[in-house]
Amino acid sequence: MALSVDSALYRWQRLGAKSAPQTVSESTPLLFSVRDRLKLNLNKWRIVFSNNGRQQRGWDQASRFYSGNKIQTTKYTWLTFLPKNLFKQFHRLANLYFLFLVVLNWFPQMEVFHREITMIPLIVVLLASMIKDAIEDYKKYQFDKKINSSKSRVYDKKDHAYVEKCWKDVRVGDFVQLQCNETIPADILLLYSSDQNGICHLETANLDGETNLKQRRVVMGFSSQNTSFEPEFFQNTIICEMPNNDLNKFKGYMEQPNHERIGFNIENLLLRGCTIRNTEVAIGIVIYAGHETKAMLNNNGPRYKRSKIERRMNVDIFLCVGLLFTMCLVGSIGHGIWSGSFPEHPPYDVPDENGNFLSPVLSGFYMFLTMIILLQVLIPISLYVSIELVKLGQVFLIHNDIDLYDEEADLPIQCRALNITEDLGQIQYIFSDKTGTLTENKMVFRRCTVDGHEFSHQENAKRLETHKELDLEDEDFAKLHARAHFQGHTRSRSLGRRDSNQSQVAFSSTIEKDVTPDSRLLRRVREAALRTENLSPFIHMKTATSFTDFFLALAICNTVVVSTTTEPRQRVTVPPPIKPSGITLEKIHQIFQRLKLVSLSQSFSSSQSSSDLGASFSAKNTEEHLATLDYFGSASLDEVFQSVTHGTLPTDFCYEAESPDEAALVYAAQAYSFTLVSRTPEQVTVRLPQGTLLTFDILYTLGFDSVRKRMSVVVRHPLTKEIIVYTKGADSVIMDLLEDPADTNAERRMKRIKDKTQKHLDYYARDGLRTLCIAKKVGSEDDFQKWANFRQEAEAAIDNRDELLMETAQHLETKLTLLGATGIEDRLQDGVPDTIAALREAGIQIWVLTGDKQETAVNIAYSCKLLDQRDTGVLSLHFFTVCSLTLFCFRLQSPQKNTAKDLFKNENPGNPASEIPGPEFGLVIDGRTLDIILQGGLEERFLELARLCRSVLCCRSTPLQKSIVVKLVRRQLKVMTLSIGDGANDVSMIQAADVGIGISGQEGMQAVMASDFAISRFKHLKKLLLVHGHWCYARLAKMVIYFFYKNVCYVNLLFWYQFFCGFSGNTMIDYWQMIFFNLFFTSLPPLVFGVLDRDVSAETLLSLPELYKNGQNSEIYKLSTFIITMLDAFYQSLVCFFVPYLAYKDSDIDVFSFGNPINTVSLLTIILHQALEMKTWTLFHWITIIGSVVIYLTFSLIYNAVCVACNPPTDPYWIMEKQLSEPAFYLVCLITPAIALLPRFEQSTFLSLHFVNL
Repeated sequence: MALSVDSALYRWQRLGAKSAPQTVSESTPLLFSVRDRLKLNLNKWRIVFSNNGRQQRGWDQASRFYSGNKIQTTKYTWLTFLPKNLFKQFHRLANLYFLFLVVLNWFPQMEVFHREITMIPLIVVLLASMIKDAIEDYKKYQFDKKINSSKSRVYDKKDHAYVEKCWKDVRVGDFVQLQCNETIPADILLLYSSDQNGICHLETANLDGETNLKQRRVVMGFSSQNTSFEPEFFQNTIICEMPNNDLNKFKGYMEQPNHERIGFNIENLLLRGCTIRNTEVAIGIVIYAGHETKAMLNNNGPRYKRSKIERRMNVDIFLCVGLLFTMCLVGSIGHGIWSGSFPEHPPYDVPDENGNFLSPVLSGFYMFLTMIILLQVLIPISLYVSIELVKLGQVFLIHNDIDLYDEEADLPIQCRALNITEDLGQIQYIFSDKTGTLTENKMVFRRCTVDGHEFSHQENAKRLETHKELDLEDEDFAKLHARAHFQGHTRSRSLGRRDSNQSQVAFSSTIEKDVTPDSRLLRRVREAALRTENLSPFIHMKTATSFTDFFLALAICNTVVVSTTTEPRQRVTVPPPIKPSGITLEKIHQIFQRLKLVSLSQSFSSSQSSSDLGASFSAKNTEEHLATLDYFGSASLDEVFQSVTHGTLPTDFCYEAESPDEAALVYAAQAYSFTLVSRTPEQVTVRLPQGTLLTFDILYTLGFDSVRKRMSVVVRHPLTKEIIVYTKGADSVIMDLLEDPADTNAERRMKRIKDKTQKHLDYYARDGLRTLCIAKKVGSEDDFQKWANFRQEAEAAIDNRDELLMETAQHLETKLTLLGATGIEDRLQDGVPDTIAALREAGIQIWVLTGDKQETAVNIAYSCKLLDQRDTGVLSLHFFTVCSLTLFCFRLQSPQKNTAKDLFKNENPGNPASEIPGPEFGLVIDGRTLDIILQGGLEERFLELARLCRSVLCCRSTPLQKSIVVKLVRRQLKVMTLSIGDGANDVSMIQAADVGIGISGQEGMQAVMASDFAISRFKHLKKLLLVHGHWCYARLAKMVIYFFYKNVCYVNLLFWYQFFCGFSGNTMIDYWQMIFFNLFFTSLPPLVFGVLDRDVSAETLLSLPELYKNGQNSEIYKLSTFIITMLDAFYQSLVCFFVPYLAYKDSDIDVFSFGNPINTVSLLTIILHQALEMKTWTLFHWITIIGSVVIYLTFSLIYNAVCVACNPPTDPYWIMEKQLSEPAFYLVCLITPAIALLPRFEQSTFLSLHFVNL
């Protein structure tokens, strides 16, 4: 790399190497290795110098090697368009083949047609593609020009001020000043924000489609500036990773003049294309520019995949090439035999200038090449262009289907891959995510367990049932409104935005926000709040603390942005003023101090649980607790709390969360009067049931990731000053991190709580709820400071940074105290059970790959009819030994399949298990077992077992495992696969399948951007596959077969004529008639057929999903149908040639008069053959069928009338006019197509009478 020899860049490196190692403090033993100052690898790391004059030499040297900010998405320029486009088009073998024939025809020995005429078909095809490419590239040029000319304020070191510059003039190291609602021109490291907390809000809709705001922070050490940022005083050197396309990761550090390092990550980076929101001014330094930005590196353009039909078609083209060579070989041998039959050279055999004649071998070789030119139409050059046009028409019809339009989200279906529409009709395996794909991803708080007591929230369950009934009543009205709205052409181009009257805040629908509290839990919370003030002997202080901490954790342990309902995008950072409440802050302080003094060894007074789960109190305990209300007077708890909290806050709040789970928990806390009031990076304020606001200092936040499966927030309690870690995460992780108390009584108590909570979690999972465990940890100030030092060193590390960050997180999240757990319902989408049932009837095998718990996934699988209660059983694999035994049992119960080899010997390996007789089982497998299978070489045995099962459910699977499973099935079983998901964790699975479908739901647009098709609801998959998939496959398959038939049938007419002209390579049809035959006369009917034909109605396809198997088995287009079609083409060509031959056998007509009726009857036969294939007749069908014949006759009449001496020595002058006046010509035109099409007509009649439509 050029930078490695530059002295300016190595100056920083040498200074670092010469500096003495810093003294390692006792708080950094784990990170000693990262303090060693090693020589930087400039192929892995980027060094950025600021463009402010202080580091001028380094900036000058570095800027030469870094990309500028000018972008160019065009492929061509004015000078390179012609050579580049031709080079691209001649990558197609068909174009190269026809170019070879054009060149060959220029040699006099092999000239069949006029040289210029031979070039016309190739020029037309190349010109059509050129025009299309030129229009697309010019649009890109206009867009690039607009983007590059956009203005931004960049610091000028000469003027010491910000000046306006075009985006294309921005360089790495420049300081850029951004204002509210301004689009970011490059990837910029945030150094200053006008927000007092150093926060900058971004809208990333242009990048990933997500409309919820993201927070970006100023680099540590710059956020505490009280004055505006001055670029001229910036002296730091920036070291970061090389440009890459990972939108979620970024790491590096800043080297200050005193060699102190300040780490930064993706939270400090402003990405190109995002928009600044709710921030007046933001300043940063450019790290990546132009094509090195993460947005541009992710802009790979439209996806290109080769469809199954296209792969089959390429094979058949090679078969046609073989057929062509065979016919040419027959022609060359026949020419040699014909020439050898003369005792002396015939008069037309002209010698060369020396009087020598060609040898028979050379003459045969020349004739072989001549026959290739003559029969070149056998290879359909226009087929590729026709397929592209047909697929565009199919995509247009799919996009405008009203049934695939979502009125609520204002989203039609998106067809992002234009070349695999027919693959939708051949799917054999579907791999689906669960959350957000089968379910709505609208998380609703349903149940919880606190301190070992379970609360069922029956009142909230009744509210949800009411919502479901209302949804069903409104569904038909919404569809009717959508149809009228859509068909009336009043809908503007959809951008996927909600209506203006709907909430701008994600995850804030009524069903998610309005949580009806459980009356028993509400009473327990209020009792705890009141009794703690007076240290009532009737309730244990530890229990009171658990209830308080549980809801504090729900309100605090998240990244929710607080706003008001009047200004939903304006973040609340300062708690609103409140009226004096009944309980003062001093009393609250006394409460928490008393709670601290309560001994852990105090006897635990727990309520006796009833036999029914969810009854946390026995009747006796309930009466005792109600009796104690007299301790506070005659007023009820409701009256007390209404008097305390009434009117304390002037407005309602909106919570903007990054995930629906977070929003659901915050709304649940709010239902129990633990209201999240405001949040800043440093503080979070919660209103307690007493009406008092508590402001916690946020010391650190560890976000959720798929490896740790948890998130934590470290806060300082405003009253007790304790350092508290609140953690929430999966039970499989949290349960292993709990503390083991040294005290025996405390240990028994914690074990009892853990066992009860686990029992409740298992019940939640069986009920189909998503579960989260809530825990806490209290630490000291010294311990936290040591940990903070660990964390800071890890963030500034160069090598093994991710491992060090993981190690520090694990060090913090240990020895936790379990508070409770929550059960959140993710409602099943409407129409999912019916859709899955229909797809399974269609012969499609459905696998669900999810990261949820097994019990949760199994319950949802039963709900959506993936698993059936009538199944013989559900097999759950946890170890390979179980897998082996299960497989053995299946072999015993399935005598028709004795060995694994027998299973893989099926004619169609993609046949689903439903077609195999025997017991029906569902297979459930977890991620750990998948690892054993994939790493132990057991893939074939796993697939053998899976194919015998009715359904497969993979639980606790990672995104990588999802993609591996899809690739495994696709490659090993040789089947067509489809993956569908809605989140970023589904992207790899979507890209691994033959067809990827993204759902534009609650988790952003990453899945949509990686997909081939995008829908808004899972139920749309039913019509997309069963109707549009079937139609697209049937149309395109028949059209491709028809093209091969048409060309073979027409070329054979010339081949049969060679037997009567001594295999001389002459033709009986005029050159222009031959060229226009494929280009114009017979081109439109197959195009209309490929776009509009419907062999079966949509209603029939939806009511009889079994018809989908037609495409699964490739019954329309396969080798056998191709061979039958070729034989039919040979038969029809024989009829079209020999019927006119016999009709004009004893006449004295010339060669063109003989060829004209042959050309005419062949056209009529080919057009009528297409008419027999059409199952739907529209106005367009009639126009193209009749119009093709009219165009042919019109052209022939005009051409024959004006062609007096256009093709000497023979001209087709007045031939058509003369033959149209002869009755024999009409008789031939009637008899020949009838005889030629009789077998095809009888076959169609037989199939329609004896079979369901094939």
